[in-house]
Amino acid sequence: MFYLMIVVFILGYAAIALEHPLRVNKSATALLLAVTLWILFAVGGASFLENTSGFQDYIINNADGSFPDWLSNHALPEHLGEISGILFFLLGAMTIVELIDAHEGFRIITDKIKTTNKVKLLWVISIITFFLSAVLDNLTTAIVMVALLRKLINDKKERWFFAGMVIVAANSGGAFSPIGDVTTIMLWIGGHVTTVNIILKTFLSSALSMVIPLALISLTMKGHIQKPARVTADHANTTTPVERNVVFFLGIGSLLSVPIFKMVTNLPPYMGILLGLGILWIVTEIMHKSKNEAYRPMVTVAGVIRRIDTPSVLFFLGILLAVAALQSAGHLDLLASLLDKHVGNLYLINVFIGLLSSVVDNVPLVAGAMGMYHDIFPPDHYFWEMLAYSAGTGGSILIIGSAAGVAVMGMEKIDFIWYLKKISLWALIGYLAGSITYWAMSVLVFHS
Repeated sequence: MFYLMIVVFILGYAAIALEHPLRVNKSATALLLAVTLWILFAVGGASFLENTSGFQDYIINNADGSFPDWLSNHALPEHLGEISGILFFLLGAMTIVELIDAHEGFRIITDKIKTTNKVKLLWVISIITFFLSAVLDNLTTAIVMVALLRKLINDKKERWFFAGMVIVAANSGGAFSPIGDVTTIMLWIGGHVTTVNIILKTFLSSALSMVIPLALISLTMKGHIQKPARVTADHANTTTPVERNVVFFLGIGSLLSVPIFKMVTNLPPYMGILLGLGILWIVTEIMHKSKNEAYRPMVTVAGVIRRIDTPSVLFFLGILLAVAALQSAGHLDLLASLLDKHVGNLYLINVFIGLLSSVVDNVPLVAGAMGMYHDIFPPDHYFWEMLAYSAGTGGSILIIGSAAGVAVMGMEKIDFIWYLKKISLWALIGYLAGSITYWAMSVLVFHS
């Protein structure tokens, strides 16, 4: 069963990648893959015992415990709790962005972007994404930037190139910031990295992992974009500038305040995003209470939330549950041990972890590394710093390798194979260039 789970995961992954030729929605495949892996894990319980450290710990603390009890009462609920937090965060962020969009709030930004030159616009969007993801986070930034792109670029295939760079830039920007990516947050909260040091040591590598793909993609682009025609409601129902500004600044403020909320309250990020959504909900209900009944659902949360892309959320659920099954069964722990045994070199181990994070969710990979090396390396050791860089930027190589990529894929319906052909190679080159840069700086400049 142990190896059968790997085979099933590979087949499911291939079906997701070949969504368009197979004409089977990736969300359906991801859900089927997730449940199948958990069934195999449950059925083959005894064969997993030697690889499942979590079950061994459970038995020590629960003398009457059994594998089915551990699976149904501990392993699955624990993973589902973590995944639910991500899904609620995603739902809250997407609803806030959709609400801003319904009020034409993004005009505050799009009206200031005058250029129609593809290359100039690509650089502007990428740089904004890079720095925004450092203070926000890569998932929320990707959602916001895709909403902006829809206001700036009419042609879907042209928009895909920009969306691809949004993924790369969001992951790169999130990697050097202690609050920009969930794995960096894990390392930061765990005391393995400190704020100033992680920024100082990984900024250049992270920037290069974006700039190099950006420059290479720019060489293939020419001409000008065609902006979509602005569609407005009738004169009685158009949002006023005051309404537009209130919703925009309150919405963006809610998103930006999530890291601060987490630091102050120590509550998970989804609580912060739900707080912001609740405030916006009340404000927009009061703001539009005098509008006619036909128009109000278009600009209040109750109506806007119906436009959220639910299949994308279910795709997230399926992918994360599938990886959780592999983690619980011991596949990822075994992989970490094999890397430690056969690779040895800490820089190369991190490079491999980054490459693996393009296929497998980076959270369990980083969690596994933290468990293995927790008592070996002190805070701000170069291993932790490069782990933050590698796990954050390596996910850009494939579109489903990061939360930002999955979100953009769902929102824009980007084809996996298209991304593989058009973006993956450039993202890989940028990732390797950043890795080499980090190694050179670590050895030559910081003498790590």
